[in-house]
Amino acid sequence: MTPATTSARSPGRPRSGVHAVVFAATLSTVHELGYARATVDRIAAVAGVAKTTIYRRWPSKGALIVDCLLDAFGPVPLEGTSRAELMTSAIRWIAAKIGEPGVGDAFAGVFSDAVSDPALREVLSSRLQDPYRLALQDALGEPDDRVLFFIDVVVGTLLHRMGMTGEPMVDADVTALVEMVLPHFGESADPT
Repeated sequence: MTPATTSARSPGRPRSGVHAVVFAATLSTVHELGYARATVDRIAAVAGVAKTTIYRRWPSKGALIVDCLLDAFGPVPLEGTSRAELMTSAIRWIAAKIGEPGVGDAFAGVFSDAVSDPALREVLSSRLQDPYRLALQDALGEPDDRVLFFIDVVVGTLLHRMGMTGEPMVDADVTALVEMVLPHFGESADPT
């Protein structure tokens, strides 16, 4: 090989940044077309990558969506010193994230698919829910079942609103949700 040949870059898109490009394409495609019509073929076309590039990284649309959501959500910003402040910040954070273009649609769609797909349900539970559940358990000092119920009530309500109206909750409704949830979860569970 000549020096020019050894330094030549292989053809195609550079590998770094593929995740970011695919995640952005995923959310924009879901936002534009809806979850069901946002196929891997369409996502690949919007991202400007081959479908095989996506399938090499994610074995299914569901796995892609879960990783995309993890990227969109990032870590839960638990802010405040009291239980009420921590829970309020968590509720407002997830409500804001679900309201971002494509995020709520993607979350609701993959959640719906998981109802009849045990493998996807396991991915959702272990990859998406567990990190947030553990962060809340640690911050609140609550048992697993109470934290899971808190997540069910809050996320379920937010996704239900999205599914019924096609729109995320407005701030006044998020405030009402906080006011409804805090009396039940704001105080530590009775150990007896």
